[in-house]
Amino acid sequence: MIEPYRWLARYYDEVFSASRSPIDRARERILGGILPRVERACDLACGTGTTAVTLARKGITMYAVDLSTDMCRLAREKAKRAGLAICVLRGDMRSFRLPQPVDLITCEYDALNHVPQRADLRKVARAVERALRPGGYFFFDVNNSLGFKRYWTGTLWVEKPRVVLIMRNGHNPQADRAWVDVEWFIRDGNRWQRKHEHVEEVCWTQEEIRRTLREAGFDQIRAWDATPFFQGHPLIRRGCRTVYLARKK
Repeated sequence: MIEPYRWLARYYDEVFSASRSPIDRARERILGGILPRVERACDLACGTGTTAVTLARKGITMYAVDLSTDMCRLAREKAKRAGLAICVLRGDMRSFRLPQPVDLITCEYDALNHVPQRADLRKVARAVERALRPGGYFFFDVNNSLGFKRYWTGTLWVEKPRVVLIMRNGHNPQADRAWVDVEWFIRDGNRWQRKHEHVEEVCWTQEEIRRTLREAGFDQIRAWDATPFFQGHPLIRRGCRTVYLARKK
């Protein structure tokens, strides 16, 4: 398997940290009444570990799982700087296992859309169900096909002091699949290095997600349109993104 998200991992916080606020707000609102009862949790597709650190600071015993070796390394470094004992594990969200059952699993910032195939949703749901204790919760957000149509199109330029990236987006409505080709220009002293990265997403209808979760052993499946959490973002309209909370039976 090609090592995923090498350059994205290295510059993720520098480039994308400002875009975290909407899902942070969703987590605070939706999980506000649940978190005080959570003793152990896992952030699935943890990235650089920001959510894991946030929850660990609340006194929750945290696991963090990501497929990218670079993301795992950065998450460990972030936990160490914060003085927090977070167990970071390299694993695939379709097959990961934890040392002990947890009360909550989060999978945020449309990470679930990054599985290679539409059929992988069933594998993720079963792996999450296996890792949760009875009555535990699965919290996640996803891009929908309308989101692919609105903001996975055209070209985006992002410039920071040490790095510039050009994101060329596209989507296939028939396959409900979107992609972005990222050209990285990274400053190395007086020189600039050019790197390339390709990222894809797939999506599902709400009916597919609800059916898959029920078949995997979840009940009380709730969904929120994510638009209010984005507070007037020009590209986010009703139906573009959805936030879910499902409870294991």
